[in-house]
Amino acid sequence: MALSDQTLVCRDCNEEFVFTIGEQEFYASRGLTNTPQRCPNCRAARKANGGYSNNRGGGARRESRQMYEATCSSCGNVAQVPFMPRGDKPVYCSDCYQGQSAGRSGGNRNNSRSRW
Repeated sequence: MALSDQTLVCRDCNEEFVFTIGEQEFYASRGLTNTPQRCPNCRAARKANGGYSNNRGGGARRESRQMYEATCSSCGNVAQVPFMPRGDKPVYCSDCYQGQSAGRSGGNRNNSRSRW
């Protein structure tokens, strides 16, 4: 079966796009049998939105998380954290937190619990 460029219509924007021979060969090499349903621009936009299409309302979206202000225990700057600080544990801004976690050996959180 000889391949040829195919003109398809995007299911999101209804614009025509070309499914090239090279793209068809790539799909076949990956075992993909269906033709793409979206143009490259709509595929990129969908990927950037975490797989949800703005036009179709495709699925549940995560609610935005409530953030709380706290004072960073390391540098004293204002930090935004996704939990209510209780005051019994240190709270770090994102920069100081990354510095704290990078200092742990081997990147394993359980290392700090080991007594050996």
